[in-house]
Amino acid sequence: MKKVRRSSNSKLLKMEEFFPESFRLDLKDERNAFFELCKEEQIWICKPSCSNQGRGIFLLKNPTAANSLQAKLDSSEGHLTSKKVPYKATQARIVQRYIHQPLLLEGKKFDVRSYLLIACTAPYVLFFAQGYVRLTCTNYDAMSDDLTVHLTNQYMQKKNSLYSQLKDETVWRMEHFNSYVNEKFRKTNGLPKDWVFTVFTKRMQQIMLQCFLAAKYKLDRKLGYFDLIGCDFLIDENFKVWLLEMNANPALHTDCKVLRDIIPTVVYESL
Repeated sequence: MKKVRRSSNSKLLKMEEFFPESFRLDLKDERNAFFELCKEEQIWICKPSCSNQGRGIFLLKNPTAANSLQAKLDSSEGHLTSKKVPYKATQARIVQRYIHQPLLLEGKKFDVRSYLLIACTAPYVLFFAQGYVRLTCTNYDAMSDDLTVHLTNQYMQKKNSLYSQLKDETVWRMEHFNSYVNEKFRKTNGLPKDWVFTVFTKRMQQIMLQCFLAAKYKLDRKLGYFDLIGCDFLIDENFKVWLLEMNANPALHTDCKVLRDIIPTVVYESL
């Protein structure tokens, strides 16, 4: 980001303005900094890299859980370095500060999946596509041990016993979301009309562009190279927009009515 800031005249966001504090556990300095920090009662979410469908994700809710993870990581690292034969490194993980005061829709946690299409790298051509809102089946409780309360993706929601009867309610169109925000939050929170399609959309685009600029030096520049990236955003109760993650292999399943309308269009327009 420092490199981008030097070469760009546009106003750039600082990482802490849009990305929750995060640490890579496969880097010793970052791992030590994290375990030094998490000695208080606070919630962190631990996720593997290069994974999807919520696999391998768990919450660290207290110093005891963090100490247990630290001991496990130290043990596996010691075991690997003691071997003289070549070994496969353990899967990289990150820990990310959990945003425990998210904006709720009908009492349920949600996030927004939108899309960044890198249509070409020679020259660079980028497109943004509105996606959809993903909601949980059950009401939000920050202290719940049920991961379906915390993770909104469809794969995780299918594990909830209510999913079969609520599945079409777990995904909203952006138009529905915009109308809901206009009706429920506009006056009480002093938001401009159509906040979803103005302020929120511009913020998503700004964050996506900034992330692309930070990574573009690593991309091969060849004709015919493209990628569709799924970007997950969370809005907190103060209407601050957070980027949770960017997915290089976004799910294209059509499990419910809204997705049957949206996903084929995204794929068709990408191609």
